[in-house]
Parts: sequence; structure tokens; C-alpha cells
Amino acid sequence: MKTELDISTWNRKEHFQFFSKFEEPFFGITVDLDCSIAYEKCKNENISFFLYYLYLSCKAVNSIEAFKYRIEGERVYIHDRINASATISRDDNTFGFSNIIYNEDLNIFLENAEQEIARIRSGSGLMLEEIRSNEVHYSALPWMKFTSLSHSRSFSSEDSCPKISFGKLSLENGKRIMPVSIHVHHALMDGYHVGLFVNKFQQLLNGLGE
Repeated sequence: MKTELDISTWNRKEHFQFFSKFEEPFFGITVDLDCSIAYEKCKNENISFFLYYLYLSCKAVNSIEAFKYRIEGERVYIHDRINASATISRDDNTFGFSNIIYNEDLNIFLENAEQEIARIRSGSGLMLEEIRSNEVHYSALPWMKFTSLSHSRSFSSEDSCPKISFGKLSLENGKRIMPVSIHVHHALMDGYHVGLFVNKFQQLLNGLGE
């Protein structure tokens, strides 16, 4: 479900009107996050590390209202739940777009994710049946450590979904570090809100507030 945001009383009204006119309204940052505790948990409990950090990222997203905002025409709507559209790789080196339903219960989320991954891997092509706004576009590049990242985008299509990408996990000074790229629509949020997400995601990776 979604509800309309009253732009007239929004303290970011001018910001929205300003940045929504940009040809490229997205901005992005890349940060290194410490995944040491989360990685050990997955190893000890035989949980997919990818699905676990995807779950924690979804949990962080759903805890911040600005990440639930989406633009439709000249209106902004707040979704009650944001799901994950993660790119899922196949043995033939292609990928498909998934629709993983978020649930606060880790076991339910893992079950949803495993079923969706099996569906994508048994198919072919992008498997993009419909355009959904109540999601974050996720991708993982586990074979490379990046310090920045850009995205292909159609400027003629209406898209205000955040895009979050994960890079290669590497061992640095005894810690398991992973680069994370976050791109968001500037008409909907600012660096402050991205900072909230980064801090919340790191807390969850550290096993706090899970």
C-alpha cells in the first residue's frame, strides 16, 4: 500500500521542485562497510552471506521513511514496504531481475529469496514482467572491489527507486570490508538521509538492533 505525501507542507518542497527538473537527479556515494560480524554469523549458522546482507540492507531501507518515497508524475507517494529487486546471475553468465518480498522475519525473507532465485535461474532473459516502484534496485559485483560506480539509466522513463550495489568482500587489517554504492533521487532525499541508511546498515551488520 501507499499514501500520498502532502508536498505543500513538506519541508523539502523547494528541494523537490528544484531537483525534480534535473535531467539527472540521482546522486551517489560509495562507502566501505565492516562485515566481519555478519560474515562470521553466516559462516557459523550456514546462512548465505549474500542473502543475509541483502536482508539487512532491506531492513535498513525500511527503517528510513525517505527511502520509501517514490515519484509518480508530479506527486510523491510513501510505500508501506520496500522490497528487493536484485540481479540474479545464471550459469550462462546472464542475469534476471528478481522480486524478493521483504519480511522482517529473517527466515521468511530467506524462504522468499530462495524461491525467487530458483525462479530466475530456471528462466532466461531479464524476466522483467512489470515495472514496480516499491523496491530498491540491487546488484552485486562480488568479483571486484570498487571505489565508485555508475548506472545505466533511461532519462525518458519515470524512475525514482534507489540503487544499491555491493562489491567484493576483502580482508583488510583483520576485518572483512565490502564496498557499497548507494544512488538515490535528490528530489526525494539528501546526503543526510543516505548517511542514516549507511549508519543503520552498519549497525545491523554489527549485530545491533537486528
